[in-house]
Amino acid sequence: MLSASPEKVACELARMPREQIVSTLRSLDCDFKIDFTDEYLGSLSLERLRHVALAACLHACDQHLNPDRV
Repeated sequence: MLSASPEKVACELARMPREQIVSTLRSLDCDFKIDFTDEYLGSLSLERLRHVALAACLHACDQHLNPDRV
């Protein structure tokens, strides 16, 4: 997913069930720790969870494509 365009990432997330979105968040290789509790993620609406996952995925993608960016 990290090499995909932002539109493709958004479309993929839109098709994912909640459990797969949480799994995607947990498996991202980011330069910051994603430490949301299961309780917190479970309390989010599906729309909000997708928004959080999209932001994290786009940040991780940017980090991998531009590793020297500060």
